[in-house]
Amino acid sequence: MPRSEQMRVRAGEGHLAGTLTLPDTPPPPERSGRLPNALLLPSWLPRDRDGGWDRTGHPAWFAPQAPGDDDPGLLARLAGALAERGVASLRCDPRGCGASEGTWESTSLFTRIDDARDMLAAMRSHGALDLRRTGMLAHGEGATLALSVAIGDPALSALTLIGPGARSGRDLLRRGVGERSRTGTDRQHPIVAAIDRVSEEMIERAERREPSVRLHLGRGEAIELGLAGLEQAIHTPNLALVTMLHRSVALVHGTADAWAAPDESALLEVALREAGNQPMRRAVPGAGHDLAEVDDALIADVAADLAARIAPRELPPVLLAIEEMGGGVQ
Repeated sequence: MPRSEQMRVRAGEGHLAGTLTLPDTPPPPERSGRLPNALLLPSWLPRDRDGGWDRTGHPAWFAPQAPGDDDPGLLARLAGALAERGVASLRCDPRGCGASEGTWESTSLFTRIDDARDMLAAMRSHGALDLRRTGMLAHGEGATLALSVAIGDPALSALTLIGPGARSGRDLLRRGVGERSRTGTDRQHPIVAAIDRVSEEMIERAERREPSVRLHLGRGEAIELGLAGLEQAIHTPNLALVTMLHRSVALVHGTADAWAAPDESALLEVALREAGNQPMRRAVPGAGHDLAEVDDALIADVAADLAARIAPRELPPVLLAIEEMGGGVQ
């Protein structure tokens, strides 16, 4: 069975709470006792480190969990599958979610990108992990975080993006609202229904660089949602980011995704190839944004694919120095 360590990651002025999942088998001897590893990043809206809705920190934002619906979240499933294949992984509660400090609604996209960099730094200070073999697995909005970090980090060797967007935040929001209006997907959650009701106002305010919009969740509950993240997403489409990336990338997309349509991954595949990459794209019939419908065999395939692509990379001088000093504490 995989083993876990609880971690606290310094992120700006606060701390993120996370879980480092480690294989129960020793690493290959040629790696000096160190494990290949991956950072796991969740999708948009308040989520816990396992990838599910953050009902603990934001109970009024989400519908109660159905009786018997205690399946682990997407990232928890993938962490276990990676560990079974000898890959360690770190996943954290985002700011203001779970046991992490801060407030989710006031955190911008660029701040979440910085937080992802801080998570990588925490992993690299752990003596059990191989600094030369690191990947990232990102879900939904997490794809923007992963791409932004990987562009400037030559030590990252492979990425897996699940349900990523390609177009601007404006287009993704509008298309998602249209699909959820047609299917009713996730509309039972007050935060989703509130966002969908005022989506056009959100876009207009974000484009005017207004600081926030008020969302009414019902039963007298209201929140002030910061718009810096949406404004940044409008001007930072993944289609532009992938033109600067030269790395191994896999795209996985449910055909029933109501947050990012499957053709978003198709667009990313074309852009990645035009940039000189050789991406792999996999459509998952009938699966939604969280891949909750898929069996363990598909999760195992996704994990095995990433594990196979985490190849050794040459380290920049600062990481080379950390490696020579022993890679931090065990």
